[in-house]
Amino acid sequence: MGVEELKEAVKRLPKEDLARFRSWFLEFDAALWDEEFAEDARGGKLDSLAEEALRDLREGRCADL
Repeated sequence: MGVEELKEAVKRLPKEDLARFRSWFLEFDAALWDEEFAEDARGGKLDSLAEEALRDLREGRCADL
């Protein structure tokens, strides 16, 4: 099933099923994003951002929230 077919199927869902699908999809999408973020962290892609944040903290360029 392609994207266009999925779109049409979603459009035909009854309101209650659409709500259940929406909830499921949000959780599904968040889990994928979390895994991508974790892979980037494990791969060192975020190291420079972490180093910059720690440098800013050490140099007093941070404010308490």
